[in-house]
Formats: sequence, structure tokens, C-alpha cells
Amino acid sequence: MKKIKHIVFGGAGFVGINLVKKLQEKNETILVVDNLSNSRKDVLLNISNKSLVFFKHLDINNTYDMEGLSKTYSFDKQSIVWHLAANSDIASGIDDITIDLNDTFLTTIAILKFCKLNSIKQLAFASSSAVYGNLDGIAVSEEHGPLYPISNYGAMKLASEAAISAAFEQYLDKSIIFRFPNVVGFPSTHGVIHDFINKLKQNPNILNVLGDGNQQKCYVHSEDLADMLINIFDETFGLDILNIGPEDDGIKVSRIAELVVDKMSQDAEIRYEDKKQGWVGDVPVFKYDSTKMISLGFKPLKSSEEAVIQTISQILTESF
Repeated sequence: MKKIKHIVFGGAGFVGINLVKKLQEKNETILVVDNLSNSRKDVLLNISNKSLVFFKHLDINNTYDMEGLSKTYSFDKQSIVWHLAANSDIASGIDDITIDLNDTFLTTIAILKFCKLNSIKQLAFASSSAVYGNLDGIAVSEEHGPLYPISNYGAMKLASEAAISAAFEQYLDKSIIFRFPNVVGFPSTHGVIHDFINKLKQNPNILNVLGDGNQQKCYVHSEDLADMLINIFDETFGLDILNIGPEDDGIKVSRIAELVVDKMSQDAEIRYEDKKQGWVGDVPVFKYDSTKMISLGFKPLKSSEEAVIQTISQILTESF
């Protein structure tokens, strides 16, 4: 078999599907590995070029299954691992730290062991703005520190960054850590837009919103993100960390609620809670300093609001 160039762990999630879609354009082989716990294999297979994209359903934390990949497929030091595997429901990990321990941190350890076993020298990691914690809307750059995450998800992403840094010292030649903002797009499996749409499908008369609606965050569309990940990875070297996000100050949850209601049920009443956080561990206001990303010549094509509007349309029509 031809050597696999790209290994996308968590590649059947909505970010991974968009990444695979873009990687196919390079006409290189891609192996997607996913446990399908919160994924859309149907969409992945629908957009995949069968001669380029191979799929393996397994638990990344299963040592036996991971070692089996090395016997089934061929890799070399020119291969690139895209680590997108993590718990995708941050709120679910608040009461049970083992969720993010297993799905967000131990997956990183398993993937690093896979890289070492197969002499793979290049790794791209999907980290998160959650590593910064609650900074009351201060625009944070990659140099900000110390970091105090307020969710188990953020803590395990930060721990993963540390493990990747140690691996770079030992056996990786290139480790690029991308700190994502809120990512939206199709095929959505979770998130505020997905949640609002499902609530209105169940009850078109009332939309209950977690928090007071003043939560304001930056959003990037998964299609823009996939393009940027590939292009930035090609232009960076060694061990590096980059914030990925739009240049704007974000969009309020109340505005997202209004946009969804306008598309689905214009007479629906929007009800808010009398609290700033939507849930424990939520960062109400977050903003990136994207100077480093822009200095490399990259920025998302869409603003936060444009990304949200496109996502609402895509989810409602189930199409790219």
C-alpha cells in the first residue's frame, strides 16, 4: 500500500470532516481514525475519495488497536498526524473529570506513543481557548501567562500541550499547537447553534437560553479553519503555538438566539437566565489577539456573525 501522508485522529467530527475535505485536494493519502462517539461517519464517507481516504473505527486509548494501525498501514517521518480527538462536550466534563482525562488528555498520550512507535515526526494539535481561563474579555495573545483554565476540558488541553512540548524535545521535529476559538459549521454535532436549533424543533414557541445572553465570544467557521490549519502548518516550523480566530470582538449569545429564531420560528419567545455563565466552567466573554496569525498572512474569510449565519443555514439544510 502507498504510504499514508495524513493521519487524522478524530477525523469524523465536524472539524475533521472539513479538514479531510481540504486535504483531499492535495491528492495525498489520508487515514481517518475515530471512535464515532460524537461524529458523522455518513457525511465523511459521502465526501471522501475512496482511493485517497481510509477509515478506521477504534478507541484511541486501546493500545492493542493503536498498535494494529502500524501493522495495517504504512507511515514514515514525512507523515503528518492531525490530533483533533477530544471530548467535544465541555459541560459534560465538569462533574466527571475522568471524561476529559480519558478523551482529551489520554488520547494525546496515546497519539504521541503512536508517533514515536512509527517514527512520525510531524504533529498538529487542536488545542483551545479554554486553556486561558476567564480573563474578563482581555484580548489574549499566545504569550499570555500563567494560564488558569476553569474547566476540566481546558485543564486537559493545557496538559496535552505540555506533553506535546516534551515529545518535541525527545522525538518530534515539528509540533504546531493551534488554539481554537468557538468553531461552528457543518456537519454540526454540538455547540450553541446546534443546541438552539434542536430546542426549537422540540418547542417552536420558546427558546430557553443558558445564561443571560450577554456571553460574547469569537467564532470561526470550520471550512475557514480547515484551510487555515493546512496553510499555516505548511508555513510554520519547530514547536509553535498559534491562536486561530477572527479579527472581530465576537458575537453575543443573544444575537445568535435571534438569528436562529428568525430562521426557524419568528414568534418564539427567547428566555434568558439571571446569571452570566451558561454553565460552570463557561467563559462568558472571550477575545483573541490574532496578531501572530495575521503576521503569517492568514485570517478567516468570515466574521464571527457571518460564520454563525452560514452555520445556521447549513445545519437547517444539511449541506456544505
